[in-house]
Amino acid sequence: MTDLVRMTGIEKRFPGVHALKNVSFDLKSGEVHALMGENGAGKSTLMKVLSGIYPKDGGELAINGQAVELGGPRAAQDLGVGIIHQELSLMNDLTVAQNIFIGREPRLSFGRLDEAALNRQAQEIFASMNLALDPKTVVGELTIAKQQMVEIAKALSYKSRILIMDEPTAALNDAEIAELFAIIRRLKADGVGVIYISHKMDELKQISDRVTVMRDGAYVGTVAASDTPVSKIISMMVGREVISEAVVIPDLSDADVLLDVKDLNRGREIRDVSFSIKKGEILGFAGLMGAGRTEVARAIFGADPKDSGDIRVRGQLCSISSPSDAVKAGIGYLSEDRKHFGLATGMDVRNNVALASLDRFASKAGVLDDEAMRVTAVEYIDKLGIRTPSDTQEVRLLSGGNQQKVVIAKWLYRDCDILIFDEPTRGIDVGAKSEIYKLMKKLASEGRAIIVISSELPEVMRLSHRIAVMCEGRLTGILPGGDETTQEEIMHLATLRAPVMQPEGEPA
Repeated sequence: MTDLVRMTGIEKRFPGVHALKNVSFDLKSGEVHALMGENGAGKSTLMKVLSGIYPKDGGELAINGQAVELGGPRAAQDLGVGIIHQELSLMNDLTVAQNIFIGREPRLSFGRLDEAALNRQAQEIFASMNLALDPKTVVGELTIAKQQMVEIAKALSYKSRILIMDEPTAALNDAEIAELFAIIRRLKADGVGVIYISHKMDELKQISDRVTVMRDGAYVGTVAASDTPVSKIISMMVGREVISEAVVIPDLSDADVLLDVKDLNRGREIRDVSFSIKKGEILGFAGLMGAGRTEVARAIFGADPKDSGDIRVRGQLCSISSPSDAVKAGIGYLSEDRKHFGLATGMDVRNNVALASLDRFASKAGVLDDEAMRVTAVEYIDKLGIRTPSDTQEVRLLSGGNQQKVVIAKWLYRDCDILIFDEPTRGIDVGAKSEIYKLMKKLASEGRAIIVISSELPEVMRLSHRIAVMCEGRLTGILPGGDETTQEEIMHLATLRAPVMQPEGEPA
């Protein structure tokens, strides 16, 4: 295999930050080279140097064996470098083909768009990927998985031989991940080199050949994926051994029920869902993509209207028709998309912590007490261990784990005793995951009721005292948490259309 990329001694500085310190990295043709590290390790900065977004401040960069100085992203593209960002950049109102060739469309006389040629060229790329996709489909009608495939096709349309994939499976289910991996393997066979950035440890041995680890802007080491235990890679990433704690199931026989949901319905998305959760309990929700887990959470929180069903909080029947009703009842919801629905990313930590409780900081004249907001923000920064230079730091500049802690702070200050965590560690590195897990367990031990929705079965099993499993809008069973349940048992219920009932009539 020949070298496609060789980076040696790469340096990058920003005002007050030494982002890359003497970093080395290489990529060979026909390999998948995973780039790992906690948030803030420098992975994205290194890839932005390779893709021409940032100029390097020192070191050498060679592409296809030739030393280069990139003048910008177009120069990198011309040399065969394609990058697929975690947040897709497609235009939903345009067709698949139009998105792939935007700004480079084939033209007829008088500048008219040659739609036939456009669709034909897109189809040729799909054929090379062995992908069944209609070029004339509007992108907004596609699943996230198919949109991911369009992004790959767009990169390949530039004749990319170096493909950077940043968290490509973050929003995909197992079947969609398998489809993506099949395409990556075909690209490998064609000699394309793939740089694969992910926080999902179980993917390493499935798809990567080598793993390079970065920490605090510096190169730590490169290892063979097949020969290296995941525990070793994790310790390289965090600089310490991360110990997975066994789930301790507390005795909640005398605990009060904080949330009781009966016969919840919403179209075909939620069908007769009933469950309860006690004070101090962590109830996990598992199921395949589209099973209805998030829909249940949104209906409980009043983000989507329910068709029927009762919601009781502390034994009292609640009429919840909006999120404000849910918040008044003591329910907080941490959305799977924290940047759009959990945070005001352009605002600072102080304002985000106060966001759900502005009425508490307002005077009779409607003026906010900025000093009280500062004191509160500082209290929760200290209480939750939020890593930020100050309470006036913009939230968008924090790592994913610390952003998640800011959302938690917002609901804790609001005195929410029922907290719904939807995909709580999506896009968060392994070290920050461990901190979020500890925090959730601590909140439960303090008497809060925690609902955890996650697509990662190990995460659900690691956290939950009980595990509710859904399939096609129905709750098909409730299993014990910890070592008492296997992934196979969860997957059985996740693919079962009818609930499994115990003799007394409760879901198993």
